[in-house]
Amino acid sequence: MKVLVLGGDGYLGWPTAMSFASKGHDVVVLDNYLRRNMARETNSEALIHSQNLDERAELFFAMTGKRIEIIIGDCSRDRIMLEAVQKLTPDVVIHYAEQPSGPYSMRGFDEAKLTLDNNLGVTFNLIWAVIKYAPNCHIIKLGTMGEYGTPNIDIEEGWIEVTHNGRNDKFLYPRQAGSLYHTTKVLDTDLLWFYVRSYGIRVTDLMQGPVYGLSTEESDLDDRLLPNFHYDDIFGTVVNRFLVQAVADVPLTVYGKGGQTRGYLNLRDTLQCVELAMLNPPKNGELRIFNQFTELFSVNELAAKIQYVGNTMGLNVKIDKVSNPRKEAEEHYYNAKRDGLIELGLSPTLLTDDVISSMIEKVLLYKNLINIPKILPRVRWSGK
Repeated sequence: MKVLVLGGDGYLGWPTAMSFASKGHDVVVLDNYLRRNMARETNSEALIHSQNLDERAELFFAMTGKRIEIIIGDCSRDRIMLEAVQKLTPDVVIHYAEQPSGPYSMRGFDEAKLTLDNNLGVTFNLIWAVIKYAPNCHIIKLGTMGEYGTPNIDIEEGWIEVTHNGRNDKFLYPRQAGSLYHTTKVLDTDLLWFYVRSYGIRVTDLMQGPVYGLSTEESDLDDRLLPNFHYDDIFGTVVNRFLVQAVADVPLTVYGKGGQTRGYLNLRDTLQCVELAMLNPPKNGELRIFNQFTELFSVNELAAKIQYVGNTMGLNVKIDKVSNPRKEAEEHYYNAKRDGLIELGLSPTLLTDDVISSMIEKVLLYKNLINIPKILPRVRWSGK
């Protein structure tokens, strides 16, 4: 297939580009280094320095003989998006090109405005580029389980059947996000659903849980192919932060009571899920939604697992409960469905002790690069 990866420099985008190119697809990456620039501006750079996209693509070709075409451009500028889709007429567009951080979106007006303008602007531009130049193209957009919030009922897979006053209908599952970033993802879903209904485009919306991990089959060839692994409080997901804290001898920072429960998955499983969605496309005029995670954990459970494995490896891992910088429920009901991708053949990589120890071993190689002040909470929106 001809695959266009928007946001292909990112933590998920670059591994996706390599994975699909390795499998023989024609892959083009479009990115403007927005996340790298935001990380620099907030002192939140990744643990391991990444070469630029052209350099990484050259290295990947030298290692595999597979090419990845690079386009440097801003997806939120309509002309760039329209020209890319017109030129490539892709079979599939993987949409990662959004500001991906809840804490960043809550830092202040400028960050909130960038998040709103970029995330909705890119999605809108992509929709119109597909309508105009590639109407049969399959859009795969990365959503987030954070769209749902923490309702006191089971979280269905995207849709819910409602009976009201004796009548039945099917609706998008109610969403109640906890940050502006997550709210833009809710708006993305609504925008896509409108254009699916109105123009008959086909879309898969992947409601992904927090991702952990720092290696894939392709990056195992050379550490210079590793993704942008963030461990800070703004761009680093909780498992990745805990792994680095364990190595750096910094107590694992559990926010508040630690009962916050979410669905998690390994980076390698993200690649599986996106590939399964691509190889099993929806019909034209269909918005298909999958809940993309493999296991449910509370923050307390994650901390205990990483503490146990770290201590068996000779690390002195402690846990410290700190004031929660976020406005969120710290104890709540959480039961989310995840049948769709399993039915398509997802084979989960579970968070076993061996998986945790292998990730810690990789982080240990870069221990001297850890910047401890980046780990601790720097952004608060709880009002406390």
